[in-house]
Amino acid sequence: MDTDMFYGATPSPFAFAKELRDSMTPAEQALWVSLRMNKLNGFRFKAQHPIHTFVADFYCHAARLVIEIDGCIHDPIEQQIYNSNRTYVLQELGLQVIRFRNEEVINRLDWVLNEITRCLPGDHGTSPP
Repeated sequence: MDTDMFYGATPSPFAFAKELRDSMTPAEQALWVSLRMNKLNGFRFKAQHPIHTFVADFYCHAARLVIEIDGCIHDPIEQQIYNSNRTYVLQELGLQVIRFRNEEVINRLDWVLNEITRCLPGDHGTSPP
């Protein structure tokens, strides 16, 4: 198993990640409140985390899980193709990628957290707090 949680990221994604952390969308902020400080089943998540040549919205290294939150900027076909290619590269690195729409995070946060929990290793017979 690759123990490098950045998967060879160069300095460029690190600078971009800091910019993104400083300007999170309302949906990203809402999800971050529920993920930060090991709140979801004790798993540690990073916000705006550099991986390879990309910046993941959220990343849990222990679960090798990337979480992406998509707003309307992801609607054009060109962006959908880019996202699909990006997901392929991340999966080739051995990572699982799950995506949610901004509206899902804002309007159905409990459901989103349950879906994330299902992707974490271990027994998850109960809903997250």
